[in-house]
Amino acid sequence: MVDTEADDLPPGDEINDKEMPLLEHLAELRKRLMWSVGTFLLVFIVCYHFAPVLYDFLAAPLAHALKARGEKPELIYTALFEAFFTYVKIAAFSAGFISFPIVAAQIWLFVAPGLYKKEKRALLPFLIVTPVLFFAGGAVAYYGFFPVMFKFFLSFQNTTPGSDVQIALMAKVSDYLNTTMKVIFAFGLSFELPVLLTLLGKVGIVTSASLRKYRRYAIVGCVVVAAVLAPPDVPSQLLMGALLWALFEISVFTVRMVEPKRDTTDA
Repeated sequence: MVDTEADDLPPGDEINDKEMPLLEHLAELRKRLMWSVGTFLLVFIVCYHFAPVLYDFLAAPLAHALKARGEKPELIYTALFEAFFTYVKIAAFSAGFISFPIVAAQIWLFVAPGLYKKEKRALLPFLIVTPVLFFAGGAVAYYGFFPVMFKFFLSFQNTTPGSDVQIALMAKVSDYLNTTMKVIFAFGLSFELPVLLTLLGKVGIVTSASLRKYRRYAIVGCVVVAAVLAPPDVPSQLLMGALLWALFEISVFTVRMVEPKRDTTDA
């Protein structure tokens, strides 16, 4: 059977791959999985060794907020094994962040031989931008969102001398780390929205006109996603919803830049 799609391609745009039987494909997949899992485990061991340092880094925003109020930065744990599993979570979370580019590269090495050169040139920039935006989202959460969120939550303390009932924060280690890691992951994932929509626009699944048409529904979706991913307070949810809306508007612009141009006759 003649591959008409390959015949329509310009010279030099063939698939740069040899035919492989199923077992060789499975062996290649096994190799890429072993590289990915091995990289994660190696980085996990290193991160667990430096877990106290990583813990201090993740706890620094809360510590700065407490010191600004003249309070002692302190987190507690109430279960005997809680601190140990907290360090394990920190090591796994950090290992996932650090090893993500390597894992993405292994996925690319497995998929790339089956792509045309034109498809490789189109997808490679997205592969490079994806981890960059994920790290950027985490940085925005850590340096921009956390100070505002912790200042808001700490404002509910009432430690005034003479008060009948004082309200003081006694944050647990596991609860704090679960919240911070969830927010960092949520922001990193949110920053992938322009990449996803731009890739869909590149292949013609969505258009900038359709995104503008359904903008009102997209805004509602941003609010719903923010309500699920952000901490359960209105300021945090509004801030994250506004960020998602801004990323959506950026996506409309990038989709317009990369979407296939229609012929005047088709128009």
